[in-house]
Amino acid sequence: MLTGLRWSTVCLEALDGPALAAFYRELLGWRVKAEEPDWALLAPPNGGPGLSFQSDPGFVRPVWPTRPGEQQLMMHLDFEVDDLDASSARAVELGATVGDFQPQDDVRVHFDPAGHPFCLWVST
Repeated sequence: MLTGLRWSTVCLEALDGPALAAFYRELLGWRVKAEEPDWALLAPPNGGPGLSFQSDPGFVRPVWPTRPGEQQLMMHLDFEVDDLDASSARAVELGATVGDFQPQDDVRVHFDPAGHPFCLWVST
């Protein structure tokens, strides 16, 4: 183990990192902890690792479900919610899209405005 090592954030790339940060700020209700012209960091209200967003002019939207020869996704975010339908509607209102393929009844796959997949799910 490295001394003093602490997990602080997960960074998502997009064509416009700060714009994607604004989407997640509204979706999650987190605060902007730091911001630069091409980067932003969101922090959860009760502490813990945040999410950061970096602009990358070469960003290519991932494809999901994956298809040979297409840009592969590298990760996705999962958010537990109390009401799947209401939470999904709010995400769409903020700019997310709902995936055509939905593999489970208690999970709703969405794509943020940059195309990163994220799942809203309820405990059954």
